[in-house]
Amino acid sequence: MNILRLKALLGAGCFSIALVGAAMHPAHAGGLERGGYDIDLLFDPAPFATEAEATYVMPNRKLKNAVDTSGAGLTVSSTANDSEDYWVPRIGVKAQVVQGVDCMVDYSQPWGAHTAPGIWNGSYSNIETDIKSNNYAATCSYKMDAGKGQLRFIGGVFYQEVYGFKESYASPLFGTIMGRVDLDSSGWGWRAGIAYEIPDIALRASLVYNSQVKLDNIDGTLNVGGAVTDIYAPTQSMPDSLELKLQSGIAPGWLAFGSIKWVNWSVLQIVPICTDASKAFGFACNSGVTNPLIRPTSLDLMYRDGWTVSGGIGHKFNDQWSAAGQLTWDRGTSHGYGSQTDTWTLGGGVAYTPKPNIEVRLAGAIGVMTSGHSGTLTDENGYTAGTDVSYDFGNDLVTAISGGIKIKF
Repeated sequence: MNILRLKALLGAGCFSIALVGAAMHPAHAGGLERGGYDIDLLFDPAPFATEAEATYVMPNRKLKNAVDTSGAGLTVSSTANDSEDYWVPRIGVKAQVVQGVDCMVDYSQPWGAHTAPGIWNGSYSNIETDIKSNNYAATCSYKMDAGKGQLRFIGGVFYQEVYGFKESYASPLFGTIMGRVDLDSSGWGWRAGIAYEIPDIALRASLVYNSQVKLDNIDGTLNVGGAVTDIYAPTQSMPDSLELKLQSGIAPGWLAFGSIKWVNWSVLQIVPICTDASKAFGFACNSGVTNPLIRPTSLDLMYRDGWTVSGGIGHKFNDQWSAAGQLTWDRGTSHGYGSQTDTWTLGGGVAYTPKPNIEVRLAGAIGVMTSGHSGTLTDENGYTAGTDVSYDFGNDLVTAISGGIKIKF
């Protein structure tokens, strides 16, 4: 096989294989992660490229042996379906500004959670929680020749909105009166990274850090049985992350790829929710405050750091068709409280290029969310989460499908 044919099979066209893998990763990550951060479009060699994709995730987490430990004596149902299906959209546009400088703008939904167990023995803990996010980012890179390839320096900023609500029975003291918390917040973050590429053999290694997003304007309302109170939370941060990605051609038409990602979910423990009146009088708002007139409720997360490791292999059959498979392990962020245990996911996908400037991708994944038990966990201030309910869960199924299209010129 001549060297030009080898370059064609291992070159830029093989990047689509790794992108198929990215569409499957992860199907169900820990913490509040949904789409996470993705800047792969920035590496597209075309002067102009745009892509849109969406992933539909179907987690099937089932809770069992639930016991009300709030003191209210609930005996409604000891089982519940804890998870709701959700969409993860993303759209981006990349352009070469001048030779060696590329920039990308994109919209994504990196964080989110939706659990809706309904009326069950844990109704004083959670009936429905829905958290959503919007992320608007601009990222640029400068590349220069280095050895056999190119060295790329990456930097960017993003603006993030995080909002949502939680419903549960307000307190055993109030019987089955419903309580609802609505919160809204926003903040800025930045990213920096470095990458090295040898396009002839589809080699790319990248290391990208995404900063924390400081949310210092968290406010909203608390509705207990129709009585509405203005509330706020002290400054919180969405986690920073560090991700290493590797890919390389390993034979004509074959590509291996993988990644290791750390997410600092331990920054989110207890989010105390206090009344505006307490702020006006200068009372502290933290998880150690027990006075319900100051801190009527809290959002208990108690996360540990998340780790995600993935690896896969892909093959380019011809100029139109590529396929890939990938295995992912995601370390659960729950460690005694909550149901986010380790997840193993197996995914596969295809990329179809009907014309040189159009690429269509379709991927799917199936995985197992491992079993565990949720009880109580105490934070550094002595606050104990999980006092309202204890429950078990088994090895549950998670599935996902993803589709996307890229157009480049």
